[in-house]
Amino acid sequence: MADTPHTGTDTPAGTTAEHQSHQHHHSHHGHHTGKRLRHFLRPDGRKVHIASSPDEANHMRRKLSTAEEKEDFDLVVHGSPEHIEALRHTHAHHTEHRRRLHQDHGDLAQEFERVIRDLDALSTELHMLTSHAVQLDANFSKYGYSAHLRTKEDFNTADPTDSSASSFSFDKETWHADRHHGASIRLYQKPIVRQYFHKGLLWRAKEAQEVASYELFIDLFYVGIIAITGDSAAEHPTGQSLLRFSITFIMGWKFWTDIGVLVSWFDSDDVVRRLSVLFLLTCLLGFTTNMAEAWERTYAPLVAFYLAARLFVATSFLWYAWIIPMVRGTMLGNGIIMLIPAALWIGSIHVEEPARQGVIWTAIVFDLFGQFGMVLLQRPGSPVFKFVPGWIKRSLEFFPATNIEHRIERTNAFVTLVFGSCVLGLLYQSNVEMGINAFFGKAVLGLIQAFVFNWIYFEMDSFNLHTHAIRRHVYSALTWFSVHLPFVMSFVLSASALGVLVRAHDISSAPLDSLSETFVSRSEDHISEGLAWFYCGGLGISLLCLAIISATHVHRTIPNQRLRKPVRLAYRVCVSIVIITLPLAHLDSLQLIATTTGLVVSVLVLELVGVSCWGENFLWEKECKRDQATYSAKCAIKREELERSAREGTVVDVEDIARREVGEKGVVGVV
Repeated sequence: MADTPHTGTDTPAGTTAEHQSHQHHHSHHGHHTGKRLRHFLRPDGRKVHIASSPDEANHMRRKLSTAEEKEDFDLVVHGSPEHIEALRHTHAHHTEHRRRLHQDHGDLAQEFERVIRDLDALSTELHMLTSHAVQLDANFSKYGYSAHLRTKEDFNTADPTDSSASSFSFDKETWHADRHHGASIRLYQKPIVRQYFHKGLLWRAKEAQEVASYELFIDLFYVGIIAITGDSAAEHPTGQSLLRFSITFIMGWKFWTDIGVLVSWFDSDDVVRRLSVLFLLTCLLGFTTNMAEAWERTYAPLVAFYLAARLFVATSFLWYAWIIPMVRGTMLGNGIIMLIPAALWIGSIHVEEPARQGVIWTAIVFDLFGQFGMVLLQRPGSPVFKFVPGWIKRSLEFFPATNIEHRIERTNAFVTLVFGSCVLGLLYQSNVEMGINAFFGKAVLGLIQAFVFNWIYFEMDSFNLHTHAIRRHVYSALTWFSVHLPFVMSFVLSASALGVLVRAHDISSAPLDSLSETFVSRSEDHISEGLAWFYCGGLGISLLCLAIISATHVHRTIPNQRLRKPVRLAYRVCVSIVIITLPLAHLDSLQLIATTTGLVVSVLVLELVGVSCWGENFLWEKECKRDQATYSAKCAIKREELERSAREGTVVDVEDIARREVGEKGVVGVV
């Protein structure tokens, strides 16, 4: 019996195609109906069974080994090299047989093929009219195509060795029956892996993972906490305050990411899952109540609440390793890695300053990048993979993955809440009839900043997106994950400092008596140097992080674009450097906010102009309609060449095709 764990894309079946039967009792004669070929016969009569995934291959192997069929058979995974080779060999055999039939029975063979084609066309049309079902194809989405993405089938409800089993089948009677049945939530249900990597391929469920209501609750709760952290740092803008802000912010960030990992990796919609989230939120609440005095009296309880949450997550990983053998090695590795920084955090309680900082930041590095080490051990292309022992490689063959739609939606929701909560710091109450003064002007400028950041993050950097960073490459995905921490942290710090600048009465056009009594005590009569560095440094770093996040994506190339993406990002980086160094100019609060706002707006204007095309009117649309444009092209290659290349498995040389061209090389778009 031949066996392979490799996987590949779905390919139409050309031999022993499955026959579909429903209420009209029609079938498809050798035509691809959307059903996946489950087995076929080689020319020598040996049966080839096809599994849709590695775990289904194990299930089929056990079932076929205990079956009564004694003849030799092959078991391959769909799309593997063995599968493709078997199909090509069988296809070549039938092609030669067809040629001999045409040679011996020319007219009869042609008439027989014409009848089969007519039956296929009629059967396909009848099938589409009676039993058409639309399924989400996870390989194609707004986040880009990935040739390394596969969807898992639920073979628990169907016999995987039966040729009628198919992930594309749709039973209307079953659907009508199920729509009347409700679902119940249980106290505990065994978790399953939502998606996983195996030998370089990502296997995932077809359905999209929705953001649960308690996840939005977590985001809102955490955003309120980080806003408090930023306000505390802005009250005393010193280097020590910045250091403490960074430590507590990163520790709080791990609460949010740990909950996200548990929800994204494993599907367990039960009461225990929600109680687990509630326990982690309780730890986060206890952590927050000890932040203000952590460096004087409450450091031990601060670390205790943090470790309670981290060790709970580590215990959850070990529990998953016990009940889910497929990812046992990966979960054991992740759980053990989390114990290393836990020991360092415990040690930091018994170490005095400044030596404590060395222990703290070592633990933070392990907390932030420990899981990345597991990725290096698991990924074949990593520099350390060749030094990993074989038994470790085998135990890490299956690695849980993040659902791209779920992670992006959660991150987008969180960033939206961050932008919105930072605007709240700009609010103040006026005490005069006409309150249009410098206070109001600074608040409006701050609002423009937040709106422009929201515009750039959600629209400009997502405009013409071809491949998202998570789907592009493992290193672009890790960069995208990592950069969001300094992006959010720096923006929160900048927004907290901006709130102090808005309320400052350091200029004559911002009279103190125009503020309500509540805000008079919060208004500063001068701008400290540290506050200016907090504001400009945070704003500049967050803009720089936006450039890095945009660089991790692959955007579509537009012909005749005014400014290419590298040029626009280079300008964004230059503006961020200017903003970071702006405190050296010693400006007052209004000048500082106005200058930074103008620089941020210039980035947006450059993006809007840069993504447009030469020859188009940027201000308004005249006659050109993008949706009416068509494109046509010709190349010097025949259909027979493409078919022969597909049969032989060769690659078409594009340069050779270009050398055949004569005359003009360009192509004109027809409007």
